[in-house]
Amino acid sequence: MNNDPSNTMATEGEPTDLVKVLHLLVLSFTWGMQLWVSFIAGFALVQQVTRHTFGLVQSKLFPVYFYCLLGSNFVSLALYAVYHPRELLDWHESLQMGLFFVSLVMAGLNARWFGPAATEVMFQMREVEEEHGLGNQIGLSSEREAFAKLKEQDPKYKAFKSLFGRYHGLSSLCNLLGFICITVNLIYTALNLSTI
Repeated sequence: MNNDPSNTMATEGEPTDLVKVLHLLVLSFTWGMQLWVSFIAGFALVQQVTRHTFGLVQSKLFPVYFYCLLGSNFVSLALYAVYHPRELLDWHESLQMGLFFVSLVMAGLNARWFGPAATEVMFQMREVEEEHGLGNQIGLSSEREAFAKLKEQDPKYKAFKSLFGRYHGLSSLCNLLGFICITVNLIYTALNLSTI
């Protein structure tokens, strides 16, 4: 064990190679999953299926996604906290610990509140859309005018659309903040691989 006080990583004990690998795998898994679900899968899928099928896929995928994020962020925070006691943290490590905590909270908010709320409102919107024969065309732009007209004519649909926008926006913001936190932590980890 290194007793040098100038050591850049404060630890109570050195993590084993297995712990280091686990930490890096979980962090990489989290980042890759967030990148894929947030920026790639949705854009690819929305051009291939109907609006209602897209919503159904998201309603099944997102709970699993959010709970996977919650679990992997918890594991990352726990592993980091075990080898970085609070009283020995420098400002870089405090920032990293804070970022792990923020990403955990963001995933928790999405898993428990924003994701389920957006899904519930999406299904209410879907019922109104089906009543008007909308939502069965592939791609989002094909019925854009019809959706705008429905929003103007139906106050219930307009209220659902507004509520969905709020929940979806909050969910997206939490997801983006979590992604940024994990990205910064992955960069810190990459720059300090020998001291994971």
